[in-house]
Amino acid sequence: MWFRNLQLYRLPKNWASDTSKLEEQLSTLTLQPCSATDLQSIGWVPPRDGGTLVHAVNQQWLMALGVEQKLLPASVVKQFADDRAKAIEEAEDRRVGRKEMRELRESMTIELLPRAFIRRRTTFGWIDPINGWLIIDAASPAKAEEFLEHLRKSVDSLPAKLLQVTQSPSAAMTGWVADGEAPSGFTLDQDLELRSAENATVRYVKHTLEGEEIRQHIAAGKVVTRLAMTWGDRISFLLNENLQIKRLAFLDILKEQADGQAENEDERFDIDFTLMSGEVARLLDDLLEALGGELVK
Repeated sequence: MWFRNLQLYRLPKNWASDTSKLEEQLSTLTLQPCSATDLQSIGWVPPRDGGTLVHAVNQQWLMALGVEQKLLPASVVKQFADDRAKAIEEAEDRRVGRKEMRELRESMTIELLPRAFIRRRTTFGWIDPINGWLIIDAASPAKAEEFLEHLRKSVDSLPAKLLQVTQSPSAAMTGWVADGEAPSGFTLDQDLELRSAENATVRYVKHTLEGEEIRQHIAAGKVVTRLAMTWGDRISFLLNENLQIKRLAFLDILKEQADGQAENEDERFDIDFTLMSGEVARLLDDLLEALGGELVK
C-alpha cells in the first residue's frame, strides 16, 4: 500500500479516537453495482477484499472510494441514433428534425446502457487522527474532491480543510533553485517547470539545475511551479505550486524493509501501509518547516 500522489487536507488533531463510528457512517453509502440505467455508481469499498470499510493499523486509518462507470462513447450513441433516424426517414418518407434527433439520442442512450462495459476505479484516502491529516491518493484535484465530497456526505460536519502554509510553494521553490540549495533534509532533483507572468512555460526533464540558463529565467521574472525533490534519501516526489505532491516514489531502502518482514499478503499490506504512513508523516513535518510552517487562521 504505497500512495503515488498526495492531496493534503487538515483535520483537528485527535479529531477521533476509534474507527467504529466512522465505519458505521461509511456503511450507509457503500458502492452498489450500476443498475441497468445508471451511468455511474459511487460508494465506499473495503481497502482490502473481504475486510472492513476502515482498515486500521497502528492508529492510522485507510479508506477506499469505489466508482463504477459505464463506458458508452458518444460516437456509438450517435451511430445508433443516426441509423434509427435513417430508418424512420425511409419508412415515413420525412426528415427527422433536430428536436426528434435529440430525443432519439436520449432514447438510444437508455437502450444501450444495459449493454455497456463497466469500468471500476478506486481512490484511497488515509486519515491520521493523531496528527490531524486527511491525505488522498489522487493525481487530480477533481478526484480528491470527489473523495472528499462523498466523505462529507457520510460524516456529518467533517472539519477537513486544505493545507495552507506561510510561504507560497512557488516562492519557496524559486528561492531554492535560484540559490542552488535545497532546504534541510531535502535535495533538488532534475525535473523543473518555470512559468512567466504571461503563462509562458519552460520545462526541464532530467536536466541539471545548476546552469546559468535557469537562473537567467528566474532573473527575467519566471517562477518555479513544479520541482522534483528527494527527502532524506528515502522518498522522491514532485512538488507543485498548489502544494500537491505527485510522483511519490519510495526508494529501495524502504521497499527492502517491507520485503524482509512480511510472511503473507495481509502482513505485507499492513507493513507497507505502516511504513508509508510513518515516512510520509515525517516528510510532511519537514516540508511544512521548509515552507515556513502552517498558516493558522
